[in-house]
Amino acid sequence: MTDEAKKEIKSFKDLGLCDELVEACDSLGWKTPTKIQVEAVPHALEGKDLIAHAQTGSGKTGAFALPILNALLDFHSKQGYKSAPIFFALVLSPTRELAIQIASQFEALGSGIGLKCAVLVGGENLMQQQIALGKRPQIIVASPGRLVDHLNNTKGFSLHMLKYLVLDEADKLLDVDFEKALDDILNVIPRDRHTYLFSASMTRNVKKLKRACLRNPVLIESSSKYCTVDTLKQQLFFKPAKLKDCCLVYILTEMSGCTSMVFTRTCYATRLLSLMLQNLNIRAIPISGQMTQPMRIRALNKFKSGECSVLVCTDVASRGLDIPAVDMVINYDIPQDPRIYIHRVGRTARAGKSGFAISLVNQYEVQWYKQIEECIGKTLSEYDAQEEEVWLLFERVTESKRLSLKKLKEIGGTKKRRGGDEDDEDIERYLGVKGKRSKLGKRE
Repeated sequence: MTDEAKKEIKSFKDLGLCDELVEACDSLGWKTPTKIQVEAVPHALEGKDLIAHAQTGSGKTGAFALPILNALLDFHSKQGYKSAPIFFALVLSPTRELAIQIASQFEALGSGIGLKCAVLVGGENLMQQQIALGKRPQIIVASPGRLVDHLNNTKGFSLHMLKYLVLDEADKLLDVDFEKALDDILNVIPRDRHTYLFSASMTRNVKKLKRACLRNPVLIESSSKYCTVDTLKQQLFFKPAKLKDCCLVYILTEMSGCTSMVFTRTCYATRLLSLMLQNLNIRAIPISGQMTQPMRIRALNKFKSGECSVLVCTDVASRGLDIPAVDMVINYDIPQDPRIYIHRVGRTARAGKSGFAISLVNQYEVQWYKQIEECIGKTLSEYDAQEEEVWLLFERVTESKRLSLKKLKEIGGTKKRRGGDEDDEDIERYLGVKGKRSKLGKRE
């Protein structure tokens, strides 16, 4: 598509979508297509495979959902609604939360056309998912491991008629963690299909998959290879390692009116920091891969609703999640991989809004933030803090952390446990979601 043609696209109707989808976009408040949608949708409607790279929060889900639904409606118009194909499209996601979010967007766009969508992710009841498959959904959104479980164990379930395959956050899906499951899936789906790869960070693995599974794909880059949006203010907070917790509390106190996501390296750290912050009367809740899926969903809902203003999380929450009201991202543990940094900070400053990203850096981590600066082509400014005020927090923060460590030992938090209902109730109770807050929290 020429640059002149792209400039002429000012509405979803101009993209070539059918009237039903144009109306669906309007009902969702989507007034004009985003840059990635302008770039991707016309090529997809022409039947081409795609490798699309765009910033987080740029409307990537709509860029692949709209042409798939348009093709489904076109099939309906030619064959009739009664002959609607089942398992028309498969969308793979690296995380459960992202899969649920993608499915909700498909359902919202297809609410007026009788669309059926099934979500297949771990941590949920296998039999209930089998029942959902029995209702003949047109769209399946799945995590690779759980999809393989159904391919092996759900009687009558097959993807041999699949028309569309989407890999969302494709670079992550091509990691070694998903390698076997992805190979198993690719071996049982038709080669004669449309394939879309979407990612916020390109890798060599994505290019490898292009050679293996796509047919003359169109490469769409609506942004440079690695970048962050201009509306994001990025800073570093350089202090000794022993002041790390004080720095975190200082930032959250100074920015008390903000909703914040705090990223840590381990599941254990999410629980410990959440307890510590709750003891200091900061409304925090954890989310990590060790929590049961219902608990993870409840934690996200509490954060989205404003009941908790701080979400302490691992990188399970770094990709694709669209939480509109995130004002600030804090890297409590700065990532060693710049691509992870890009995905984390992409949780804020979405859809043209502004946001803050602050990375805590100690004397042992200088090389990591230097790599990030080199990758994104920007120099991070230093967060303006009053050092004496940070030191004033030291005694209270240290005591709060001591109490939190003690409490985690009482509930078995120092051991890696597969979260059951008792664990979830303990987490809620001790984070102050149920019952009273700690005395220290009251004093603060």
